[in-house]
Amino acid sequence: MSVPQPPEPIPGARLLFSLDPAVSHLNHGSFGAVPIGVQRAQQRLRDEMEGNPLRFFTQGLVDRIAHTRRHLAGFLGADPDGSALVGNTTTGVAVVLQSVGLRAGDEVLSTDHGYGAVSLSIQRECRRTGAVSRVLPIPLAAGDEEIVQTVRAGLRPGRTKLLVVDQLTSATARLFPIAAIVGAAREHGVPVLVDAAHAPGMLSTPVTGIGADFWVGNLHKWAYAPRGTALLAVAPQWRDRIEPLVVSWEQDAGFPARIEWQATLDYTPWLAAPAGLFTMRSLGVDRVRAHNAALAAYGQRVVGDALGVPPADLPDPGGPEVSLRIIPLPAGVGTTIDAARALQTRIGERLATEVAVMSWNGRGWLRLTGQVYNAAGEYERLAARLPALLAQR
Repeated sequence: MSVPQPPEPIPGARLLFSLDPAVSHLNHGSFGAVPIGVQRAQQRLRDEMEGNPLRFFTQGLVDRIAHTRRHLAGFLGADPDGSALVGNTTTGVAVVLQSVGLRAGDEVLSTDHGYGAVSLSIQRECRRTGAVSRVLPIPLAAGDEEIVQTVRAGLRPGRTKLLVVDQLTSATARLFPIAAIVGAAREHGVPVLVDAAHAPGMLSTPVTGIGADFWVGNLHKWAYAPRGTALLAVAPQWRDRIEPLVVSWEQDAGFPARIEWQATLDYTPWLAAPAGLFTMRSLGVDRVRAHNAALAAYGQRVVGDALGVPPADLPDPGGPEVSLRIIPLPAGVGTTIDAARALQTRIGERLATEVAVMSWNGRGWLRLTGQVYNAAGEYERLAARLPALLAQR
């Protein structure tokens, strides 16, 4: 099987970012990278805020937030009136968990591909309410039909009060058949919360056609927004029940204003987020997505070859749009969270390369991303040097 060819670079894209040129940034999936133009748009908003804080917060800010929300929701295919801006996906998950009315004996169902902080949030809410958290194991190589059947078989009608499932998993870089999963849950009357942290900007209109009760995704990863920008979309039947984590002055205005207004929160990331979409559109949205996915696939194959991983053993992400890829590390490497973090730090310090090292189901995994500021040579250099670093353990 031949190595996939890297995509042609997008001219000038690297110059749009202020990333340290001495470092290869192959982990866009963790914190993203904000284009310079978006940074400047946010700074202008900060200057406006500090120039006259009273005017900024009291004269039209609620309307400006609503206008921004409509713009971002439209890009994602969400209902603007049924969506709310929140700080990140984990915050949106917490809002939903404390709004669905869990009680003793209820069950929250999730999978073993879920994000760690979301799992912790589920556990905390279950402790608070007396509900139970149950996790479904899904094999990494499971196909779409097996995933749907596993979830369907795991549902307990009457007891399962919420299904939490990823649209695109963080630890395993797997695109789940989310519309089919939601459909299976609806057959049993189980509401679904979709963790879509990586979907905005990477996947085309990721909210459209899914039909989930709750969907929340970050725009500060793949949509070039400032950090602290996410959208929570809520189905009509739930909107009156959604409560903020902190009550503030827009409480009586209902959803979404009661969620968005948090007094002296810094709203400049949200207001600058449309500048991120402008950057993406200027480069060509489809072009960016195709470039990033192809580059991630190239990096996975090149580094996998260097580590002696047969191409058939490189996990398939489940879809052509995915810009995240994982590679199994040698046996015994990065098998715990602490070991994975330590290895990630070593790679960053010794190889001047930022990657994600994940511990999942007792094995260490290297996660790479593709972004417009990356080049094929960065993955090739990592492939040339990584085996020797791993041998030093």
